[in-house]
Amino acid sequence: MGGVKMPRYARMWSDSRIYHVMLRGNNRENIFIDDADKNRIIDTLRDKKAEGEYYLFAYCVMDNHIHLVIKEGTDSLPRSIKRIAASYAYYFNKKYRRIGHVFQDRYRSENIEDDRYLLAVIRYVHQNPLKAGIGSIEKYKWSSYKEYVNRKSGMVETDGILEMFSEDKEKAIKEFARFSHDTAVEVFIDIGEEKEIDETNVNEYINKFLKEKGVELKGLSQVTNRKIREELIQLLLAKSNLSRRGIAAILELNREMVRRASVSREPSP
Repeated sequence: MGGVKMPRYARMWSDSRIYHVMLRGNNRENIFIDDADKNRIIDTLRDKKAEGEYYLFAYCVMDNHIHLVIKEGTDSLPRSIKRIAASYAYYFNKKYRRIGHVFQDRYRSENIEDDRYLLAVIRYVHQNPLKAGIGSIEKYKWSSYKEYVNRKSGMVETDGILEMFSEDKEKAIKEFARFSHDTAVEVFIDIGEEKEIDETNVNEYINKFLKEKGVELKGLSQVTNRKIREELIQLLLAKSNLSRRGIAAILELNREMVRRASVSREPSP
């Protein structure tokens, strides 16, 4: 059987237009090396936001990656992220007299569809320095936490978030600070999450699997291919961070097929 032509893995877009985004250095290299670099990426975020491209709810700059909680504005998320990355990459390559990619080719993102998840993501982003052992939430200079608790006017949309805690500003800040130090139980995209399969090689993996089984992608939904379909779905769930929804999209299956396969311990006969 010839090679199976696979579509590029498609992102699932958020109904709320709010996303948790992570940009990291190519090959996990440090790309925010000194204070000037960290200031530069924050200035870049401020400049692009001022152009109306997006709204920003939180950020945290680490040495080799940056987390953003961002809502689409006048432009789409991919275009906004591309502009942020291109602007900083130009600065970084010029400063350090280098050429080539600064950021990993494709940013990682996850949808935020409700207020509870939004607050949890913001907490997670602000806890990054603490978890990395490089500073406390309060003293870390390169996150948006200070804009929430110091009532400092900045580029982050703090008012709407604080109002979720209380209409009284002083009480809201205290509650936000308390919430920010609670232990997070949710799992979000992270720099340490490495799986055998990711967005960069998922098509290649599926191609190889289907070729070995002698099955075309368009025939994967057929009843006769149920065992093969469930085996592939279970492998993708185990070896990647792809969601059920994402797997359904790339395999061109309905979500119920993916759900049924995901709750089965062994592929059906």
